[in-house]
Amino acid sequence: MLRPLLLRTAAASAAALAASHAAASPRRSGTDAPPPPLFDLTGRVALVTGASRGLGHAIAVGLAEHGAHVVMCARCPHALEAARAALLEAVPRARVSVSAFDVRDEAACVGAVAKVESECGRLDILVNNAGVNERAPLAEFSTASFRGVIDANVVGPFVLSRECAKAMQRNGWGRIINVGSIMGTLGRENLHAYVASKHAVTGLTKSMAAELGANGVTVNCIAPGYFKTDLTQPLQLNSTFANEVCSQTPARRWGAARELAGPAVFLASESASYVNGATLVVDGGMSSTFHFSE
Repeated sequence: MLRPLLLRTAAASAAALAASHAAASPRRSGTDAPPPPLFDLTGRVALVTGASRGLGHAIAVGLAEHGAHVVMCARCPHALEAARAALLEAVPRARVSVSAFDVRDEAACVGAVAKVESECGRLDILVNNAGVNERAPLAEFSTASFRGVIDANVVGPFVLSRECAKAMQRNGWGRIINVGSIMGTLGRENLHAYVASKHAVTGLTKSMAAELGANGVTVNCIAPGYFKTDLTQPLQLNSTFANEVCSQTPARRWGAARELAGPAVFLASESASYVNGATLVVDGGMSSTFHFSE
């Protein structure tokens, strides 16, 4: 009597497991249709700020490589056209548009999002990458400089996220990716506004994730460490500082901009459909170690 009961229990468990897998899988038109590749972004429209150079450009290239129609955004129209040409050289069949505006201009942000949705018919992915930095001792840090950093690094992403979330919720699917920093959990002298702004980005990520998750929109943050870009060129040229970065990073080197594309593609794709409110640290292990001189 025990053996038939065990067999029936095992069969019921297997059926329940199969049903749960089916329920968790995205619905498709044909019952025999294969699932889409985990990182395929074909048909998705992505808006990337600060895309004319550095990390933003690398992220834009990565999204385009995986099939997304990328709308590259930055302040300078000429820089954007050059960046667009470089992207098309790297990904010849890519669909690429450009939109020149300043993320500190609320009306421009609202208009840019509306234009993308009007021209492309949808808006699926937002990468809030644009940002600025100011360095000064606390006693010399002006209020205007502090506000300028907060406006670019926090208020701009907030406005863009708010507007993009409206479009995403209408479609029942969306990805908002904020580019923060390891300074979003740490602190450093002379970077008062930048550190405060990146802590704010981490908090904003969590609050938006809590609200938007039920509507099919995930919100996550990427926290880069030290990467070799034109913006960090002065730091790279400071041999003492550059060597210190390497010695305090388990990878023993600076990051390459292309190494941020993978995390962005992951968070933008179906692979990360159950990742929400997270901060993905990409710093070669720097923030995982305790630094001291023996």
